[in-house]
Amino acid sequence: MTSLTVENYLKTAWQIAARQETEWVTTGQLATALHVSPGTVTSMLKTLAESGLAEYRPYEGVSLTSQGKALALRMLRRHRLIELFLARTLQLNWDEVHEEAEHMEHAVSDFLVDRIDEYLGRPSHDPHGDPIPSSDGSMRGDTSNALPLSSVEAGTPVRMTRVTNQGRDFLRFLTDAGMELGIEGVVRQNNPEAGIVITEFAGKPIAIGLPAAQQILVEVLSDGVANEG
Repeated sequence: MTSLTVENYLKTAWQIAARQETEWVTTGQLATALHVSPGTVTSMLKTLAESGLAEYRPYEGVSLTSQGKALALRMLRRHRLIELFLARTLQLNWDEVHEEAEHMEHAVSDFLVDRIDEYLGRPSHDPHGDPIPSSDGSMRGDTSNALPLSSVEAGTPVRMTRVTNQGRDFLRFLTDAGMELGIEGVVRQNNPEAGIVITEFAGKPIAIGLPAAQQILVEVLSDGVANEG
């Protein structure tokens, strides 16, 4: 049996590594993501290494073993399926499901998660556009075409496909701006010097700061036409 803390470390390390497309995650990155001190992270990484869940190197960080990755993906599967279940069955907003799933993912059984998966029709993505792992650890959803909004040139038609910042305030900002997954629009201006991206979704101009635009992933529309209605 693994502890809640171990599960959180493994899940967070996997997410950081996947986002950066690297095997190694630094102590500082984990400390920032988990809101704990670097010393606390170092102690836990040594524990993970002793348990065979990770390889730890001082001053370099941690890399998950195959066993550690399997457990991390198991927790991601639980988390993302629970989020989608809460959104679809209880109609919770996408800014409400993350925190609830954080609590529930450690308590539910794999049997219940599999039943939720079956009930939802084996979905590929959660409410934020994150891909959902299958029971064997493979990812269902293809996110290879997703680009940060901050990297898209002006005049490019796009479709919003994923949000990596799942904080309540950020998601509520997007909701208030009328931005939701699947919405199509156009990048009107991209000004790195000013630190701002101006988009138009559903006929409404929306100014987004560069840090926020980096956390919104979009798919460039190949037909060159966005449906702004």
